Amino acid sequence: MSGKKCYMLSPRVLHIVWSDTPSYWDWISLPESRFKEIPELLSVCWFEIRGKISMSMLSPLTQYKAYLVYKLHEAYGFEFYPVQLSVGCEGSKRVAYLAPERGGRLEAWQIEEYQIDEDLLPRARADGWLEAELGELFTDDGDVDGDLEMSVLEVEGGHWKGGLIIQGIEIRAMPPNL
Repeated sequence: MSGKKCYMLSPRVLHIVWSDTPSYWDWISLPESRFKEIPELLSVCWFEIRGKISMSMLSPLTQYKAYLVYKLHEAYGFEFYPVQLSVGCEGSKRVAYLAPERGGRLEAWQIEEYQIDEDLLPRARADGWLEAELGELFTDDGDVDGDLEMSVLEVEGGHWKGGLIIQGIEIRAMPPNL
């Protein structure tokens, strides 16, 4: 509606660790997905998703937020430890739970290192998917070089997790503050 550029990065352009290993990830089709093939997490203890987009593709002078868009299917392991979320090399870092129910607790190093929001749980979208905010950034009006990098990690806990279906990472322009 604002005329600003927004994107959804397909899982095929994301770097998903172990996504080419059938015992860890399965590539499936869902009619409600924007993409023909999306990954379903079967079971991993090292959960890492990274994405990037050229900064030149974004609208100048715009506030953006990036979101992991996903569903849960018989999910386990995500209720105990939060995932680490980031946008940009020097951008925002935060933690959040991907499971709607939180059973774990934040460790002292997480509280010190990451921005801790009151809302650590995912938000339901109108399209039936869940989203977890990775962070935000503001684009300037000059020549924009380089890539915007985003990540979703849970590599500290060492426990097994599964049941996540990834639609992609959405980069959405935010309405201006009035």
